[in-house]
Amino acid sequence: MSITAERKQELVKQFATKAGDTGSPEVQIAILTERITNLTGHFKTHGKDNHSRRGLLKLVSQRRSLLDYLKGKEEARYRTIIEKLGIRR
Repeated sequence: MSITAERKQELVKQFATKAGDTGSPEVQIAILTERITNLTGHFKTHGKDNHSRRGLLKLVSQRRSLLDYLKGKEEARYRTIIEKLGIRR
């Protein structure tokens, strides 16, 4: 369910705006998206795991807040991250 350190470093390298960037909204959204994807797969086999479901809803809400922030601040960056991650269809 959790994300490995190697995968996290890959995401940081891929979405960082500059070297050593771990706190930008793009990186945070990418990491949250990876965690959401992992939890979604977990629920295919563990449908009654309501404790983890609460955590999933919290992650989705946090990602939504970051996306709203990014959209208000710089819409071009918002469009780019949405397109790269394939969040909206």
